[in-house]
Amino acid sequence: MARPRSEDKRNAILAAATEVFAGHGLSAPTVRIAREAKVAEGTLFTYFRTKDELLNQLYLALKLEMRETMMAAYPHRAGIRERLHHLWCQYVGWGMAQPDKRKVMLQLAMSAAIDERSRAISTEAFAEVGALLQESMRSGLLRDGLPAEFVPAILGALAEMTMDLILRAPDQAEGHTRIGFEACWNAIAKP
Repeated sequence: MARPRSEDKRNAILAAATEVFAGHGLSAPTVRIAREAKVAEGTLFTYFRTKDELLNQLYLALKLEMRETMMAAYPHRAGIRERLHHLWCQYVGWGMAQPDKRKVMLQLAMSAAIDERSRAISTEAFAEVGALLQESMRSGLLRDGLPAEFVPAILGALAEMTMDLILRAPDQAEGHTRIGFEACWNAIAKP
């Protein structure tokens, strides 16, 4: 009879994968992850049948953690700009507090190994954010002719740029976060 799986062991493997992928990229071998997690490589494959399954589960774990951070104290009744500002600040804060997770999340988001099922689950987890973006488009606050897919792309790109600037000048984090959001808002909102 197979031994029951341990949530602690699974989490140790995911944490080790984050550390290894942050340092060596997604092509890093699973044996390195197992070593970092202090488990046998066979144990890693007890929890994740394939490396692609590990990548997909890590993607979902990071996305859900990011979502929890972004939605903490979310001001549901605030105006659109205020809600976007909240999400912006929370995302930038998460990225700065979790640099390895941020780095790996960016790699995973671009990876062909992440399947449509995982992407769909992620999209569903961020449904409230998607609804806010749709409300933003319908409200007339945003620039005319701005394609819907540009709004999250602009938000993401400028947030990443802001985090990169904060890494270079941590003492200016508050100002960079404020200026980054203003630049983002000015890029998407009607003048």
